[in-house]
Amino acid sequence: MTERIISSEANEFEEQLELSLRPQRLSQYIGQQKVKDNLTIFIEAAKLRQESLDHCLLYGPPGLGKTTLASVIANEMDVNIRLTSGPAIERSGDLAAIVSSLQPGDVLFIDEIHRLPRAIEEVLYPAMEDFCLDIVVGKGPEARSIRLELPPFTLVGATTKAGSLSAPLRDRFGVLLRLDYYDEASLIEIVLRSSHLFNVDIERAAAREIARRSRGTPRIANRLLKRVRDYAQVIGDGSISYTLAKQALELLQVDPLGLDHIDRKLMISMIDGFRGGPVGLDTLAASIGEERVTIEDVYEPYLMQIGFIQRTPRGRVATKLAYDHFGYTYPEQP
Repeated sequence: MTERIISSEANEFEEQLELSLRPQRLSQYIGQQKVKDNLTIFIEAAKLRQESLDHCLLYGPPGLGKTTLASVIANEMDVNIRLTSGPAIERSGDLAAIVSSLQPGDVLFIDEIHRLPRAIEEVLYPAMEDFCLDIVVGKGPEARSIRLELPPFTLVGATTKAGSLSAPLRDRFGVLLRLDYYDEASLIEIVLRSSHLFNVDIERAAAREIARRSRGTPRIANRLLKRVRDYAQVIGDGSISYTLAKQALELLQVDPLGLDHIDRKLMISMIDGFRGGPVGLDTLAASIGEERVTIEDVYEPYLMQIGFIQRTPRGRVATKLAYDHFGYTYPEQP
């Protein structure tokens, strides 16, 4: 898949950099107000009862702050957090090693929890419900089960595909919280906060320009800010004005709606090559040289969100909004 600056997936370098930008408390966490309001109550109630917080499932598109929120939960509960991911837990022994090292009340964060192997899920059920693990030792007739008692802990699972989670696992979470795309006002505050942490002067109008091209995603906003900062340091005097931010974003080929060259290639292919559709996903993938699953999981969701693509039984169709945005005349319907 082609590398994209407006991708909501994080690379290894960005994951490390995000650590320095992450808020530590709910009061510092910008946006997701309903999620924060609910968590504030749940956390306070758990602390009053001197219990661990119920297991939490955080779900929503990538780049919205699920890992950050898990760390904030641990900080608010005044406990430690252990970070891992679904694909990293391959055997029951891996899970046993992780949970047995937890202290009472600690948070275990499992990213991409929908990718846990089914066998590991079944081992996880008693750990979540009864705080114990049943480990099978040996093979064949000599196999025996050992029960390992665990301290009370809070499992925080994160997923971008809540529908892929098995019903038995989903039902064991007491708190389900959906993170939605951020509004422009919240993204402006995130850009201003990150600029302060980067020790970069920025005009509010410049922060707004970055925010509106960030596809409702803080990770993209911070990535664009870093690239605009580079432009400001080389071309300007280091500070970010509205004019400079706009020039830098145009150089990065990110338009006012947050579309990049790949989005444009896909939409123009539909409009020019297939008269706006309907066009099948496999045909569209072949026409732009991308894989079907990449279009369906990476490119298409945002284009559907802003109303540029519609799914129909006969294939994908470009809407009038897409025609207008790219300067094409929308064909009259018969």
